[in-house]
Amino acid sequence: MVEEKEKLSIVVFSGELDKVLAAFMLATTGASMGMAVTMYFTFWGLNAIKKKSGTIRSKGLMRKMLNRLNRGGTNRLKMGHFHMLGLGTWMMKKLMKEINLPSIDEFFEMTKSMDVKIIACTTSCGFMGLGEDAFRDEVDVMTGAAYFLGEARKSKVTLFI
Repeated sequence: MVEEKEKLSIVVFSGELDKVLAAFMLATTGASMGMAVTMYFTFWGLNAIKKKSGTIRSKGLMRKMLNRLNRGGTNRLKMGHFHMLGLGTWMMKKLMKEINLPSIDEFFEMTKSMDVKIIACTTSCGFMGLGEDAFRDEVDVMTGAAYFLGEARKSKVTLFI
């Protein structure tokens, strides 16, 4: 009988740099400890998994406006606190580099090599008018809340960030 790995499930609700960074740090730490990790990106958390460039095609005036104002991509993530017109975000990224803390893009590479499952919430995508073409290649699947709750139900640890 093969022993099943302990599971860690993380809901990434926030699209703020510091919170996304914390989510990736916990995900990679859990994976390095032998856990099966699932990251479920929903609402503003979807900004972290959007492509850095290109236009997001969406239907309807409100969705087009929302995606124009909220383009996403790891290079556009801002600090939740102390953004200070970009100065706080710049300082955070500089400090991360100084202590050799991986960037969000480097964390994406790490998660893929560690078999962390990255999921985009289909309900949030429908609300915001986002299709599969809006997301980075690292996104494994787009699925609804019921799938994630099934994963979370089997998890030893479930976090909401």
